[in-house]
Amino acid sequence: MSVESSKGAINNGYELDHELDIRDSEEFKELPLDDTSDAPNKKGYFEKNPKVARLVRISIYVLLHLCVVGYFSYATYHYHDITNYECYWKDNPLCGINFCTGYGMLLLLLGFIYLGLFYYYVFKPMVGHSLHRNYIRPFSKKWHNFSRTRVVSLASIALLLALLAIFVYFECRDEPQKLVSLVAPCFFILCGYVFSTNRRAIKWRIVITGITCQFLLGIFCIRWEVGRKIFECLGNKVATFLGYATDGAEFVFGDFLVQNNVFAFAILPVIFFFSFFISILYYMGTMQWVVIKLGWILQQILGTTVCESVSAAANIFLGMSESPLLIRPYINKLTKSEIHSIMVSGFATVSGTVLAAYLSFGASAAHLITSSVMAAPATLAISKLYMPETEESLTSSDSIELEKSQDSSLLDAASSGASNAVPIVLGIIANIVAFVAFIAFLNGLVSWFGYLVGLEQIDFEWIFSKLFIPLVWAMGVPKEDCDIIAKVVATKTIINEFVAYERLGQYIENNDITARSAGIATFAICGFANPSSLGILIGSLSAMAPHRRSTITAVAFRAFVVGSIVCFVSASFAGILIQEDDERANYNRIFQKLGRKNVTQF
Repeated sequence: MSVESSKGAINNGYELDHELDIRDSEEFKELPLDDTSDAPNKKGYFEKNPKVARLVRISIYVLLHLCVVGYFSYATYHYHDITNYECYWKDNPLCGINFCTGYGMLLLLLGFIYLGLFYYYVFKPMVGHSLHRNYIRPFSKKWHNFSRTRVVSLASIALLLALLAIFVYFECRDEPQKLVSLVAPCFFILCGYVFSTNRRAIKWRIVITGITCQFLLGIFCIRWEVGRKIFECLGNKVATFLGYATDGAEFVFGDFLVQNNVFAFAILPVIFFFSFFISILYYMGTMQWVVIKLGWILQQILGTTVCESVSAAANIFLGMSESPLLIRPYINKLTKSEIHSIMVSGFATVSGTVLAAYLSFGASAAHLITSSVMAAPATLAISKLYMPETEESLTSSDSIELEKSQDSSLLDAASSGASNAVPIVLGIIANIVAFVAFIAFLNGLVSWFGYLVGLEQIDFEWIFSKLFIPLVWAMGVPKEDCDIIAKVVATKTIINEFVAYERLGQYIENNDITARSAGIATFAICGFANPSSLGILIGSLSAMAPHRRSTITAVAFRAFVVGSIVCFVSASFAGILIQEDDERANYNRIFQKLGRKNVTQF
């Protein structure tokens, strides 16, 4: 190429017709890159000096523990000072060791933290592994083989039922009307056997063990005073934690809309805050750890497969669309019965993101948490009654690994968590508007037909609620409250639980029902089993496993019904265990805290 042509080639545009002074090409040679072949071998200071790194790490740990000890020592001194000088003449929340607040809660937190550190860093590596290998594992295998024999299984079931019968006798001997609450569980178990997809494949050990665990959890959380106080404390802490979302809502929407409890601006913004927090825990791996441990416990007790156990445990905290994300890589491998169990778990519980909405209507936080905990074993048991396992599971606890967060940093996780709540909030608003409007249309249509024959008081909700009167009576609701509670349950079934809890709160505030009936209704409607959720769950699972869409849609309606049944069984057990006086005092505290009418009279 000539010099002139090279100039033209370089000056492809404007410079083509102009002379350029092109310097020696040596000046434009690409500079050689730094030799990075040894980059991986270059070590930092701490990598070159592991002893120094270990010394620094130990120093940081010691400094951290010294800070904790110093803070605890001063808190102890302050508590002792207040106890000696203020508690005699002044009412101070720090007086006395209250394990739900103050100094007592600090003792519990530090105790659990250091007990966990001792277990994982001292006991488990030094003693735990050898203890499990030499004693626990061989004993568990022998016990498993022994307990699975037919004679031992029948004897265990008989003894268990006898103990439960004795407890129910002493619980209900002064209030025999509570025995009515046993009608619903017995009826649904009978229906499960009649309508089971394969009666011969029913594993009664799973069914009986799961329902028994549900009842025992109810005894611990509702009837036993210690357990009741624990869950009341936990519920109050959850309510307080979710209440901090009010500050963010007031900053964005203003005080007027939030303080006047406008639903879309005062209640739903809590979902952003909770989703934000859950996303952070998910990124840190905390949620996965908690869920896998709870799932392992359910699997060991009930004998269910790992994926359905993990999903049931996750639904205690997460929603029906979020919990399957933990096992998303394995959904294509699940059996039909496992998919059914996962969907039942979603329909039988509510998400932590919407608890604040229910609390704002006057629902008991302790009951909401208790219902989700009771539902975990019950969903597995009752789903295996209505659709027993007939295939071999392709997943095991050794091969499963929970889905990790896709976020790149803690800040990214927090931001995406808040953003991911947007479609949830919009979906709730859209469904409430659409379904409430549709039910209003049906009410107007039925009322018009009734008007033509002189029955103006009849509408669609009135007709539909009458179908639930026998059901709520079988759950233990007193006859005088059956009509109102049936309307609440019908509202939850045909619209959603938001509207149902809002109406239930109005009935409680107006003293239209007893405290015990309100408690039973709280358990009965504590689930996502409604028409809009049916479509949401089908869509979310189908998006995760497109090849299993036909299976998902085939079991969806059955799972919808069984999820409702799980809630009704929990409500029935609550009907046996709830005490009228305790429940009345509980609702008094709730409505006083909400700043609404004091419901001392029921």
